[in-house]
Order: sequence, then C-alpha cells, then structure tokens
Amino acid sequence: MTTTKKELSYFRLKLEAYLGEHFPERVNENTFITARADEALTTYCDAIAQGFSYPEAEVMASEVLYQGLHFSKYDTLVSVLENEFEKELPSPLPERLTPILLKNKAVQSVFDKYELTDDFGASPEYEKLYTELTGTIVLIIEVNGLPTVNSENMT
Repeated sequence: MTTTKKELSYFRLKLEAYLGEHFPERVNENTFITARADEALTTYCDAIAQGFSYPEAEVMASEVLYQGLHFSKYDTLVSVLENEFEKELPSPLPERLTPILLKNKAVQSVFDKYELTDDFGASPEYEKLYTELTGTIVLIIEVNGLPTVNSENMT
C-alpha cells in the first residue's frame, strides 16, 4: 500500500483554507491546489530575490494564489439565501443548502449565462445574476414543495 504524503506549505494551507470558506466544491482539486501554491511560492521567492520586502512579496504571492478566485458562486448563493430567504431558511441552513444548490442544473444554468470574472461582484451584471438566482430558488422551492421554516404561514 502506497500512501502519498501531502506537502505542507504555507501557501497550500492558505489556499486550502480559502477554498474551504469560499469554494468548498474545489477543496479536493489537489492538482490545482499544488500548482497554485507552487506558483505563489515561486512568486514570493522571486520577489524576495529582487529586493522586495517580505510583506510586499506576500502581497505579490497572494495575488497569484487567489487569481480567478475572487468571485465565488458559493458566497453569492449564501448571500441570496441569507438576504432573501432569512425567515424561511435561518442560519445555518444557507451554508448547508448552498453545496446542494450549486449542483442543481437550474442554478448552474443561471451562473452559466454570465462571465464570472474576479471583479464580477462589482459589475452591473451582478444585480441581474442575484435577481435571477433569487427567482430560481423560489421556483425550486415551489416546484419541489420543499419545506421552509414558515411554510405553514405561506400561501
């Protein structure tokens, strides 16, 4: 039996923690995590070699580490559930339902309509995405007859 030993590196641990919070669907993408952590480490070492301070090198490495990971579908769905369904789905339900919703074809098709770049959350398109996700979640709840906390008070 061969066991692979996971290399513990500062950048790998930092990325794994970030993915766990914002991209839980990606926490097992070991090839991506290893490559990105290695790239960040290389950036850090190169920056130090070029005379940058440790904090400056850390900032540069973090830019590499989190590139393409600033906009999170997970965070967006949690935000929609917390803000628009606060009474029906109290905490911790949003965090528990979000991984399930991320796999839903209707939710995936809403996200697929948009080019989700790092700065998408600050774009005018974000409001449209948010509204579409809200409507899609309402339909998922209604069509599937899903129970909510205050469902007996709903018409």
